[in-house]
Amino acid sequence: MAQRSEVTLSKGPRFQVSKGLLTVLISTVVLFILSAVIAPTSVSPGPLGSMIPFAAILAIVGLGQMLVIQQAGIDLSVPGSVSLAAVIVSALPEIEDDRLVPAVVLSLVVAIAIGAFNGFLIGFLKLNPIIATLGTNSLLFGFVMLITQGIPRMTTALLLSVVSGSTFGIPNSVYFATTVLVVVIFILRKTVPGRRFESIGASAPVAMVSGLRIKTHQAMAYVWAQVLYAIAGIMIAGVIAEPNGSMGSAYLLPSVAVVVLGGTSLLGGRGLPTATVIAAVFLSQLDQFVLALGVNFAIRTLVQAAALAIGVAIYTVDWSRVRSLLQKFLSTQRRGEHQTSLPTA
Repeated sequence: MAQRSEVTLSKGPRFQVSKGLLTVLISTVVLFILSAVIAPTSVSPGPLGSMIPFAAILAIVGLGQMLVIQQAGIDLSVPGSVSLAAVIVSALPEIEDDRLVPAVVLSLVVAIAIGAFNGFLIGFLKLNPIIATLGTNSLLFGFVMLITQGIPRMTTALLLSVVSGSTFGIPNSVYFATTVLVVVIFILRKTVPGRRFESIGASAPVAMVSGLRIKTHQAMAYVWAQVLYAIAGIMIAGVIAEPNGSMGSAYLLPSVAVVVLGGTSLLGGRGLPTATVIAAVFLSQLDQFVLALGVNFAIRTLVQAAALAIGVAIYTVDWSRVRSLLQKFLSTQRRGEHQTSLPTA
């Protein structure tokens, strides 16, 4: 029965443009046009060059959150996970390039352990994802304070050159984000575990009847998400020479927003990795656009929240029913006006 389910998932056109991808792609193009007209400084080489690395980091974090949301979960441990990876690769090497690789390996091992912990709590013990990951996030920030003692540390010159450098005129951060995107797409679309993963997210009861290991796949979503958060944290340490212990806090709301704007349902199911990455570019440029207009940080946060709300509305509201109700209301209003205008006997 599992084989039959996999064959069913693989049917259909080889190339499809999803509603989420088309929507976010058009929105991004329109945003860049508006930026060029209203706030030209937001698309000048300097601001664009500073925006791209952070958009790449957000894209990787968003892909991790997408894997969790595909299983109808949510991961609120993003800030602590990203921050912990950043401080590990900046504090432990102590500016020594030859100690960078062990620190990177350690950060990935720690990420796997965190993901396994979250996955056990949520996939096997069936704890609420919000409560479980929020508690994990607090625990991770405790480790961050233990390592840094509240004092930011300088990162290594090697990490700075690798992450902040460019190859063939393209920032290396773009290559990192593209590589992660290709790997995620390949695993989800071209491998049997990936297709099983998506089928479980689409309908866990049906997958259970098919004999799939639901708990294992749901738990592994948090493991792979943590690996991607760790990569993002390492990249932050390579972009900012002296990262502090709260760098990951800026990625909690945006990580959910880019997934929703990309068209992945909060109820689980099929993920849209490419649309999620484009949504990260959209949200990063939106932040740059608002910043160029001189808006303060509080308003910028409200703009991100508004983008999340709009994304939820676009993909969850039954707009055909809304149009039907609106047309019915307008026709009722017109009939009332017509009856009022009729002469009385």
